Amino acid sequence: MFTSEESEIEFLDTGCNTEWDEIGCWLTAEVGQVVNKSCSEVFQHFSSNQGYVYRNCTGHGWSEMYPPYDEACAFSDDSEPESETSYLDTFRQVYTVGYATSLISLISAIVVFTAFRKFRCTRNYIHVNLFSSFVLRASAVFIKDTVLFADETLDHCSVSTTACKSAVAFFQFSILANYFWLLVEGMYLQTLLALTFVSQRKYFWWYILIGWGFPSTVLILWVLTRFFYDDKGCWDDTDNVAIWWIIKGPITASLVINIVIFINVIRILVQKLKSSTMAGNNDTGHFMRLAKSTLFLIPLFGMHYTVFAFLPENTGVAARLYIELGLGSFQGFVVALLYCFMNGEVQTELRRWLWKCRNQNHLTPAKRSITQITVQAHGGLRGPPSSGNVSSV
Repeated sequence: MFTSEESEIEFLDTGCNTEWDEIGCWLTAEVGQVVNKSCSEVFQHFSSNQGYVYRNCTGHGWSEMYPPYDEACAFSDDSEPESETSYLDTFRQVYTVGYATSLISLISAIVVFTAFRKFRCTRNYIHVNLFSSFVLRASAVFIKDTVLFADETLDHCSVSTTACKSAVAFFQFSILANYFWLLVEGMYLQTLLALTFVSQRKYFWWYILIGWGFPSTVLILWVLTRFFYDDKGCWDDTDNVAIWWIIKGPITASLVINIVIFINVIRILVQKLKSSTMAGNNDTGHFMRLAKSTLFLIPLFGMHYTVFAFLPENTGVAARLYIELGLGSFQGFVVALLYCFMNGEVQTELRRWLWKCRNQNHLTPAKRSITQITVQAHGGLRGPPSSGNVSSV
């Protein structure tokens, strides 16, 4: 057993360890050091007050906070500090609904594009990969929330497990893949418009390399860098700017390239429409349908990130939260709607399939037998039919 004198000597040697007070982290400090936290930093959405909360690192450990949060920080709705928790819980429910909606619609779209032979082409293969990246992104958010925030008693200052690091790494990979498949969509559209008579199939594996291979390489580099040079917490912080730019840099570059593609595609489309009008031919419907979808997606999912890309991470936190989690959670749903369910060919094929299923279910057994005999008669008389050759319409 340590005496009080021995305990005090230990604290004098080691200082105060990092501590989680259920609202924020108090980082390691030396004995005699006074540490402060800004109200605007702790309560980002409820207080713009520049007041501070203080704690002393003493020989016996951390002192009590002075003044308390509810006295130092003036809240916009005159509520308790716990109101931020309830607000974030409500916001979490909103983006959970958004990602769940996106997951259902994206998986349905993938099934449609893979189940019908008519839709198996390079264009739709690229769409399926884009859908898959959005599925990964939604899944990564749910996994990250489960691992990091399911346990309310978790010490967020000191937790550093393989599970939480893996969840964050998977989340970063899904974000990278998502933006690079959006880049591939832009590249495909530009190639389609600029090189009309060139087969797109020969470029498909390059698209795969850009969409999945490059994000994998970036993620491996980021994981190794974090492991050897900044292996603290769950890797969900952005304190080390240089390491964070390993992730942020490629995403920003992909968005800048997409903006250039966006401008170039508009130029090509204007030229093609002018030449088609002068030649008196209307063979531009296919290009216009694809262009409308992609040109809508590029600014919708890229411009907001470009605005924040070159700003410090603590700038516009509330706006980032609304855009990247609130609106962003419904991105997958919008993508599935634009590229699949609002597509005229898909709607026609689905109506045909539903009509066929409905008619098949309405046929009585007698009518089915007549239909089977008719089909066999058209195929010629080859002896008595076996059960393996009989098929119903």
